This record gives sequence, C-alpha cells and structure tokens, in this order.
Amino acid sequence: MNEVIFEVTQEADGGYVAEALGESIFTEADTWEQLRANVKEAVAAFYFDRPAPDRVRLHLVRDEVLA
Repeated sequence: MNEVIFEVTQEADGGYVAEALGESIFTEADTWEQLRANVKEAVAAFYFDRPAPDRVRLHLVRDEVLA
C-alpha cells in the first residue's frame, strides 16, 4: 500500500475528526495542525509492526445545507 486516505469532517464545535478509508484508524483534534500531527502518530502506531504507507492524504469533506 502506497497511500492511506483519511476522510476528515469538521465538527460543530470547530474540531476535526479523521477516519482512514479501508483501515481502522481514527483520530480527532481541535485544530488542523494538531490533526495532522495526530494522524501521523495514529498511522505510525497502527503500522508499528509492518511497513507504513509512503503517503498519507487528508480529504476534508464539507457538508453544507443551503436553504
């Protein structure tokens, strides 16, 4: 696997939640910078006993309702 992709959503309180597609990796943070660090840490922990992917992609999903 060369890449793991995280679907990122912004919570109502302003924080972020990231979930890896195809793997059981989840994390959250209050800021985007903190989320990036948490994702790197979560990926390293998940792949501690096997080769980690070369790239990690964060895909921000924005759900907006227009009335």
